[in-house]
Amino acid sequence: MYFTDRGIEELESRRGAEEVTLGWLAEELRTFVDLHPDDEDAVERLATWLARGDDDDE
Repeated sequence: MYFTDRGIEELESRRGAEEVTLGWLAEELRTFVDLHPDDEDAVERLATWLARGDDDDE
């Protein structure tokens, strides 16, 4: 189990039944980066990965 699995499991257990928009998620990611600028690269990689979806380019 990766360390991040605990955070993912907490997210799922606390908010797994909620429906959100991608606009809401984008704003939450921006807020997170504002509060944690050292994590900007990881958030950028995650956002890019989510944006590209099933694209086989990368």
